[in-house]
Parts: sequence; C-alpha cells; structure tokens
Amino acid sequence: METSQDSLFEQAMARYQAGAAADEVLPDFARIVEAAPRQSAGWTCLAWLQLLCDQPEEALRSARFAVKLNGQDPQARINLSLALLETQSKGVRDHIQVVQQVMTLAPEMSSELKASIADGLQRKPGWKALEKVKAWLEL
Repeated sequence: METSQDSLFEQAMARYQAGAAADEVLPDFARIVEAAPRQSAGWTCLAWLQLLCDQPEEALRSARFAVKLNGQDPQARINLSLALLETQSKGVRDHIQVVQQVMTLAPEMSSELKASIADGLQRKPGWKALEKVKAWLEL
C-alpha cells in the first residue's frame, strides 16, 4: 500500500476513534479499498462500518474479502460472522471457532476484541447479532 493510502487510513481511523459517526467515515474506507484493494485492514474496517450503517449485504461482501485476504484476522472473522447473522446466512460457527482459536493462541487479542465489541454496542445499542457473538466468544 502506498504512503498516501497509509495516511488516509490513519486519518480515517483517527476520525472514527475520535467519535465520528460511522456514516461519515464509511466513504473514506470505500475510497481506501478502491485505491488499495489488497489491504485487508481496509476491508475489515469497511465491513464494520457497513454493519454499523445497517448495510448487511455490502458488509457480507466486504467481510468475505477481508477474510480471504487475511484469514487469521479475528476482527475480520467477527465482522463476517455478524454479516452472516444479519443476512440470515449459514457458516457462522466456523468463523467463531477460528476467532476462539486465535484468542487461545494470542490472548492479548481479547482486549482489542472486547474494545471493538464495546464500541459496536455503544454506537449501535441493542445490536442483537453482536450481543450473540460477544456471548459466544465469552468476552
């Protein structure tokens, strides 16, 4: 990925982490993945934002691509699980099991995933799919 894309990614992440609404940063991540389509982190973030913006079909496509690019990224797997739940598709259990395996091998990932889930529930209170995933992962 090019330096300008790194900068755009970092700026968009900073805006999101500073509290910008998901629908405000979603176009930034769409541009990021358009310019750098092999960047899994961009697709992972785009899928998360699409889920927050109630775009489950788009999120499913983005999350599948993120997992294809980096199958060991637990956040990408969580996003894919959420998108599968939101679209009433099959295959959730396999992705949850991979996340559980990653958390067993890299326990430090648990705090990042807990923070991500807390962020999701704060930004989208009552998010049933995320509450299910949180319970399954025991986070």
